[in-house]
Amino acid sequence: MPILFPAIDLKDGACVRLKLGDMEQATVYNADPASQARDFAADGFSHLHVVDLNGAFEGRAVNAAAVEAILGAVGQDMKVQLGGGIRTLRDVERWLAAGLSRVILGTVAVRDPGLVREAARLFPGQVAVGIDAKGGRVAVEGWAETSELMVVDLARRFEDAGVAAVIYTDIDRDGILAGINWDATIDLATAIDIPVIASGGLASIADVVRLSMPDAAILEGAISGRAIYDGRIDAGEALRILA
Repeated sequence: MPILFPAIDLKDGACVRLKLGDMEQATVYNADPASQARDFAADGFSHLHVVDLNGAFEGRAVNAAAVEAILGAVGQDMKVQLGGGIRTLRDVERWLAAGLSRVILGTVAVRDPGLVREAARLFPGQVAVGIDAKGGRVAVEGWAETSELMVVDLARRFEDAGVAAVIYTDIDRDGILAGINWDATIDLATAIDIPVIASGGLASIADVVRLSMPDAAILEGAISGRAIYDGRIDAGEALRILA
C-alpha cells in the first residue's frame, strides 16, 4: 500500500507552505506545528514528512524546538522523517536518538556523498536522500542553487549504499497544485533500485487515485502539503483509496 505523507514545513517555528520553494512566498497554516501533527495523527495518517526550511538555507537545525514538540506530540503514533539542515553524522545521530524514524540528507548528498554512505551504514533503514530538481537538475542549499548534476546520476551514486529511500521533489510544481510530475517520478523509480517518494505539486484526490494505479506501485508513496491544508484532499477518502 503506498504511503501518503502529510507535510509540515517549518519556517520561524510555524507550519507553512511555500510557492515554488520561495521563502518570500510563505503561507502560514498553523502557528503550532505540534498541534498540526496531532491533527494528522487523528486523521489516520501513519507517517509524517517534516522539513526545517530555515535549516535547509542555513545548514543547521533552526526549528529544532518545533521538531521536538512534534515528536513529543505524536509519540509512537506516527513515523516522522525530517529534512533540512542535517549536514553531519552528529546531526543524524542526534535526530534519530530524538525519535525520528528517518533523516533526509539533501545538500550534503551532493557536497559530501561519503557522509551519506557512512550514515546509511551506521543507521540502516533510517537514512533517505532528498533530491530536489529544477529542470531535471539537482538543486541544493534550500533550492537556492542549481547544480549541473542530473537527478538520476545523483540517485545512482547511492544504489549500493543502503539508502532507505529517495524523496524526489519537482521544484517547478511545488506548492502550486499543478499535479505531481508522475512521468519523471516513475521514470526515476524505474531507473534505480532505491524506493522513491514523490513530492511537489500533489493537487487533488485525482493524484491520490493516480498513486494507487499499478504503474505507481513501484513508488513508496507521495507527500502532500497545500492540498491537504486547503481541503482539496479529504484525509479519510485518500486513505481509503490507497488501502
